[in-house]
Amino acid sequence: MSELLQFLISGITVGAIYSVVALGFTMIYNASGVVNFAQGEFVMLGAMLSAAGMASGLPLVVAVALAILAAALLSVALYDLAIRPARGAPMFALVIITIGASILIRGIAKIFFGTSPQALPTLAGDTPIRVGGAVLQMQSLVVVFSAILMFAGLHVLMTRTLVGRAVVATATNRMAAQLSGINVELTIRLSFALSAAIGALSGVLIAPITLASYDMGTMLALKGFAAAILGGMGNPLGAVVGGVFVGLFEALSSGYLSSQYKDATAFMIIVLVLLLRPSGLFGKSTYERV
Repeated sequence: MSELLQFLISGITVGAIYSVVALGFTMIYNASGVVNFAQGEFVMLGAMLSAAGMASGLPLVVAVALAILAAALLSVALYDLAIRPARGAPMFALVIITIGASILIRGIAKIFFGTSPQALPTLAGDTPIRVGGAVLQMQSLVVVFSAILMFAGLHVLMTRTLVGRAVVATATNRMAAQLSGINVELTIRLSFALSAAIGALSGVLIAPITLASYDMGTMLALKGFAAAILGGMGNPLGAVVGGVFVGLFEALSSGYLSSQYKDATAFMIIVLVLLLRPSGLFGKSTYERV
């Protein structure tokens, strides 16, 4: 029983991170219709830039704030320099652009930060809690509660503010939003910046548990994408539920089958969802007359 509880705790912890990455996918997809596979690299940059800032003598809060700001600005630059000029291109071309950006960012990070993993201090102490024979790290609680707060904050932003309504209007009908006075380009830039900021913050939260490395974003992007697909691409609640499901499935399969299947679970989930329910758990099925 304690073994199962430990797997569940681990699954919920990593699932919370996948949920946050999936929220980044969802936000950009809703505003621009682009699936941004560079999202995982902003998670990496948040962790690596924070570690580099602390190594240079900056306080943790300042290092994290600068890392989040840098990730947001880089995300906006990605939109302006690569994605916006390719507007009107097929979706496949836009996906290739974001994959290329991901490879470029990862390569530059390898040059500047090196290949050695970096550590960040925990935000809630190092003393674990015993729960029914399982060990619960305080940082795991920080990760889970932070993910909940981020989802709640995004929900309030999208439903209770003019900025959020502008994002929703842009996602629904870009032309109609523009005709009603919404600055569509500014709204899309804001979506890219906010999604990168969320990703960078999640990198800071998970680094004390998994360590930070230049290549950590690749699998996080894949698993976040699997979570977004499972929940229904474009649905924030689906992103959260999908992320937790992917995390639990990964932890249980690794624990009871083999750790070799850990990274294969995301591929399995994507294939199964596309075969059985392409719209995802919370997505709306669409039909086209031909």
